[in-house]
Amino acid sequence: MNYKRFLFAILILLIIISGIYFIGRENPNNSVSSPEPSNNSEVTKSEGSEFLMDTLVRVRIHDENSEQVLDEVLNKLSYLEDIFSKTIEDSDINKINLNAGVKPVKVNEETYKLLEETNKFAKITDGVFDPTIGPLVSLWGIGTEEEQLPSEKKIKETIERVEYKKIEFQENNKIFLAEKDMSIDLGAIAKGYAADYVISYLNEKDVDSAFINMGGNVSVHRDKVDGSLWNIGIQDPVRNRGNIIAAVEGEDISVVTSGNYERFFIEDGVRYHHIINPETGYPARKGIISSTVISNNSSYADALSTSFYILGVEKSFEIAQEMEDVNIVLLTKDDKAYVSEELKGQITFTVDDLEIIYR
Repeated sequence: MNYKRFLFAILILLIIISGIYFIGRENPNNSVSSPEPSNNSEVTKSEGSEFLMDTLVRVRIHDENSEQVLDEVLNKLSYLEDIFSKTIEDSDINKINLNAGVKPVKVNEETYKLLEETNKFAKITDGVFDPTIGPLVSLWGIGTEEEQLPSEKKIKETIERVEYKKIEFQENNKIFLAEKDMSIDLGAIAKGYAADYVISYLNEKDVDSAFINMGGNVSVHRDKVDGSLWNIGIQDPVRNRGNIIAAVEGEDISVVTSGNYERFFIEDGVRYHHIINPETGYPARKGIISSTVISNNSSYADALSTSFYILGVEKSFEIAQEMEDVNIVLLTKDDKAYVSEELKGQITFTVDDLEIIYR
């Protein structure tokens, strides 16, 4: 059993244990259609799940053509994985990495656009968001069978190969990594971009309502089929998965959370998690244990949730308050929740031992 299939099996088992399940039938997308109460008697619900982009993706569609839309959504997500993954042999990203310091690579339009997005976020965060973090991610190997605590010397050597300014954007959708042994890793933004890509399709098709969960990245299209708003939970970073610490109400929004509970290992009593600071080469340690961004742009939410985890409370709020439609919830290890003022009335906390500070 390869590593990807093993992860998929574990995720499915966890879902069954927690009571979250999808009733499937024998088809490639494990989907099911059923009537759904609404003002439109033609609306049906189709839902399905697949392991894509290194996580279990769950999609629910409410529409008169729900099954057809679901199939297309999962196909689009599969296509994006095929071009964005650094581990798929024929992907755009793998080709760019293999040709680092050698020659430019012509890529799909979506890959070129996404890399332009990464360049924008790298500038906004002064390089804390860096798509060329691939060498550091590979060095630590957190979440894989090769995870390790590297030597300080090795970390310093590897940092030298991390620099977003060395991505060259050329004509005809060509990308060139300027130095050998550099590599791009889109793990901190690819799911957000994919959600926006799907939402654009749902708008084009005038789909009634939809819910997309990409493992910590949740996006909703319009309101619920009965006209009420969605309630999207924020995972409690201390308690077991499935326990939420807050819920955000809304429509046409994305809620993306980054936390130290997702992938980590412990050595000599120290927890080493997967959110690496490209400036130090080590897992981020700014006192934040969970960073959530709420926006109608999932790419923004994905990229910034990772960046804010690294940047800490003050710098994160400084950036968020300068941007349109970016609200945040930062949970710290001293039991405080720093929350955007704009979320008052939209967010409900489910625990009593938090000090909630609106800013």
